[in-house]
Order: sequence, then C-alpha cells, then structure tokens
Amino acid sequence: MREKAPETYGQKLEQLQQLRREAIHAGSEAAVEKQHARGKYTARERVEKLLDTGSFQELGTFVRHRTHEFEMQKSRPWGDAVVTGHGTIDGRRVCVFSQDFTVFGGSLGEVMAEKICKIMDLAANIGCPVIGINDSGGARIQEGVVSLGAYGDVFLRNVQCSGVIPQLSLIMGPCAGGAVYSPAITDFIFMVKETSHMFITGPEVIKTVTGEEVGFEELGGAVSHSSKSGVAHFACDDEDACLEDARYLLSFLPQNNLEPPPRLAPTDAPDRIDPELDVVVPDSPNKPYDMREVIRRVVDDGEFYEVHEHWARNIVCGFSRLDGFAVGVVGNQPAQLAGVLDIDCSEKAARFIRFCDAFNIPILTFCDVPGFLPGTNQEWRGIIRRGAKLLYAYAEATVPKITVITRKAYGGAYDVMGSKHLAADMNFAWPTAEVAVMGPDGAVNIIYRRDIAASPTPDARREKLINDYRSHFANPYAAAERGYLDDVIIPHETRPKVVTALHTLQTKRQPGPRRKHGNIPL
Repeated sequence: MREKAPETYGQKLEQLQQLRREAIHAGSEAAVEKQHARGKYTARERVEKLLDTGSFQELGTFVRHRTHEFEMQKSRPWGDAVVTGHGTIDGRRVCVFSQDFTVFGGSLGEVMAEKICKIMDLAANIGCPVIGINDSGGARIQEGVVSLGAYGDVFLRNVQCSGVIPQLSLIMGPCAGGAVYSPAITDFIFMVKETSHMFITGPEVIKTVTGEEVGFEELGGAVSHSSKSGVAHFACDDEDACLEDARYLLSFLPQNNLEPPPRLAPTDAPDRIDPELDVVVPDSPNKPYDMREVIRRVVDDGEFYEVHEHWARNIVCGFSRLDGFAVGVVGNQPAQLAGVLDIDCSEKAARFIRFCDAFNIPILTFCDVPGFLPGTNQEWRGIIRRGAKLLYAYAEATVPKITVITRKAYGGAYDVMGSKHLAADMNFAWPTAEVAVMGPDGAVNIIYRRDIAASPTPDARREKLINDYRSHFANPYAAAERGYLDDVIIPHETRPKVVTALHTLQTKRQPGPRRKHGNIPL
C-alpha cells in the first residue's frame, strides 16, 4: 500500500486559511440574518466597531467544546460561541470578549468560560481594561453543572479584577439568570434600548410563581434598569451608540489602578471666569436650579459625561476634565427633591466615589443639600445603613478631594458631602452658602418654641427670629472661622480656584492604616 505523500507547505497554509474562514463564519447564514433582522450586530462586527481599525488580535480561534452528551459532538464550531482577543481604543490596549448568539445561542459552557477567563487573566496581568459584550441565552444546558461551575470561574475573576483594572459590560442581547452577576460585579453596564435585557427570572417564571404579568422590556430592559433599578449605568439608543459611548468612557479612565488617568491637551483656559455663575443660585433659598449647569460652567469646555443619568436624579455623578485632568464629579441636584439625600442617591454616589478612588481619579463635589429625606419608607428601608455608605466612601477615598458649597449644607448631610471632617483636601464656599445644623425655619421653631408661643404676635416674632438666625448662622463664615472652609470665593472664580487646587494636589500621598480591608455597611 502506497504511503500518502506529506502535505506541502501550500496545502498546510490552505488548510489554515480554510479553518480561519470556518471560525469567522461559525454561525450559519440564517442565524446571522436573524441577528441582523433584530437590529443587532454579530459578535465579530461588534468587536471590529469597538476597537481601532485593524487593531484586533484574536486569541482562542480554534478552541472547541469537548461535550459528547446529547450528541453535541456532531456540532463543534471553532471558537465555541465567543470571540476573544485584544486590540486598541484610541491607541490604548484593551482586552475584549464578545459572546456569539449565532452559535448555540451564545450559551456558556466549560470551554467558552475558559476562553473568557483566559482573556480576563491576560488583562489583569498586563494591566489593561477588559470589555465584555454579553449576548447569551444563558448556561449551556447540555453541559449541566459544568456550565454552572464555568460561570463561577468567571465571577471569581470579576472579583479579583475589581479595583485593579476597569471592567465594562456591554449588554447587547439577553442576559438572564446567574449570567447577570458577572456584569453586576463590573464597573459600568451599558444596555441597548429594545434589544438588551437583564433579569434573574424571566416573565414566564414570574407569572407562574407570583401571578404578575410583565413584558421583557418592562421587566429588564435598558430603560427599566437605567431608571428604576439602577443596575444599568447607561441606556443607549442603538448598538452603534453603545459602542461609541464605551470608547468615550475609557477616555477618562486609566489602564489600571497603578496608573493615573490620561491627561488630554487642554483647550479651555484654566483661569477662565464665568460671570453667569454669579447669578445661577436663586435669591430664594427654596427655588431650584440645575447643578449640571454649574458643573458645565466650571469644567473644561462644558464636558460632563453623566453616569446613572436617569436613576436617583437628586444627585448627579459623572466624568469631566479640569485643565485636561480627568475628574469624577458629584453634585446634589436642587432640581430634584431639592437635592435631598436618600437611599438610592447615597448608594449611587458611594459606588461612583469608590470607583474614582480605586482608579486614581480626583473627586470634585458640588454641595447643596438640605439633609436626608425623612419618612418611614426611608427609615424602614435602611437610610441609616445605606446613607452611611456615602459617608464611608468619602472618608475612605485618598485621591484629591475638592468640595464647593454653593448653597445649603445642613445637618449630617453637610458632613457626608465631602466635608473637611471627612478628610477633603480643599473646601470652598460661595457667599450664598448656608452651613448650619438645619434651616432657619426649623431651627427657630425648636430653639424659640416657647418664646414664639408667648409672643402676642407669634408670626411676626417668628419672622424676626428667622431673619436673625439666617444672618448669624445661615452663611459660610461661621464654618470658615473654624477652618472648616479654606476660602469663601466669588462664584465666577470657581474654575480657577479648583484648577489650582487640583494642580496643587497632584502629588498627594495618603497612606492608610495596615488592614486587610474595611467593612463598608453594605
């Protein structure tokens, strides 16, 4: 019997090219058409649009599953339902994995998880962000408990990478059951309106167990999670917007926790003054204004990328720049619930502050807070414990912390909002600031209750006492006397003041006590 002639180099090269074609087209044409019909890109299309043109380097191209149950050995596509690799965004290295819904519905099994874990390990080892694009039907049922163990392997790496490298999750399809916990641990979640969904249990299970009838979008869509639950940080109109927003967010973030955020060449004069800031706070202490307008007039070129824009709107959080330096901005929002602190906004701001602290991003705070929201609902849901998260986050943060009090800073909420007592570095106040235990009305009603009751003209007496209290205490000077404020500034000079403060604090070093970690009141 004649021996088969050895393959030539040309034949081996053709075989490689053929296998690559099969890997690229692992999903059937029908599955790809169905994906496009839903307004969704394929896994590879998403990666190509996310990364700089031509920069993607795929890893794990020829990985295949090893399952033989349920005749799975008859279908072993290359890549096993996930595309993994690395590339660049604006020239900076990132690692990425993109689940492929056209192969096994993007379901996760042992080998697929191995690919994801491998790319996450690479990101952690080289110190670059990792971006996960989720579009999956969930655990691969044919693999049984192995698929559940595979999820656990991914979760562990999410936790190990937390605070070490930035982790972004782009939900571009279904993400249900245990699969939701990987994105939940990551730093930021992007969702796409109408086409992405997240939930622990779907509408059918809910109807069976509780009798509630709810649709996919109402239960776990982008709008619901970005406005009701706070699970999603960003709700995007379509996949193109989602991918572009992810690229934009990374422009504010460092590669890892050992590096500073990138500084862009400033195009806005650091000593620019804005006379409009002198009239932004209304004369009436009870009249609202938009804190975002204040932020935009202070930061570079009015650039403010808001996080959780539609959830807990009584506080605003987001990224900006000051003289080219990335900063995290937190501000009470007088236009929503008078800027009062409640459970949701405390948790929203606390997590944002802890992210900034983990990744060396200075924190700029604008304070106008009348206190904590009263009521049985807040008390019984744990405003004490959950409000303490915000206090803890500010006190724990060691990055440069700059605070500007624009109007009210009352009670314990004054302490919580980046006060000098929580180790803020530079604290400024506008002349309109009112730093006190409580507002003049409430203070007078408590302190002078008997005096007012005994007066022949109680209303007039109350009004006089309120005016006296306001002139003596509802101002920034008592706090400045004590050194709790570093300066009282004219509003229009806010930008030059905070820019100078930020430059001064660039070399700040604040070693913490020796301990494993604190115990934040979760």
